[in-house]
Amino acid sequence: MIKPAVSSRNMLLVAALFWSGVGLMLMGRGWCLAARSSFLPPLLAAVVGTIKSLLILDRAARRNIDRVRSLPERSCVGAVYSWRMWGMVLMMIVLGRLLRMSPVAPVLVGSILLAVGWGLFLSSRLIWLEWRRFSVSV
Repeated sequence: MIKPAVSSRNMLLVAALFWSGVGLMLMGRGWCLAARSSFLPPLLAAVVGTIKSLLILDRAARRNIDRVRSLPERSCVGAVYSWRMWGMVLMMIVLGRLLRMSPVAPVLVGSILLAVGWGLFLSSRLIWLEWRRFSVSV
């Protein structure tokens, strides 16, 4: 069986791209819904997303960095996250889909997507910084 093994540096790159990419995608979807009414919902979403980033997601990003650093130098790219984290990713995808299909007001759905997206994108900075440090130290 072929294992798509990558270096620790590339694993950090995958993690950073994943966090940033998902964050940007959620912000794009959220903006389309939340910005319809006024500037206030996106502004509040940015504040909530920043708080979530600093209080919750930064800790998760640091755990992700520690996990990647603890893996052997050439590990399967899927090991970028633990099985538990992959389960959380799947759960968040399902919850997001259910939220978008729910009768909740589009501006509220958009604000939630914006907050979560901004939080992920902001916390991705820690993984990008570690990737940069890792590439300089190698």
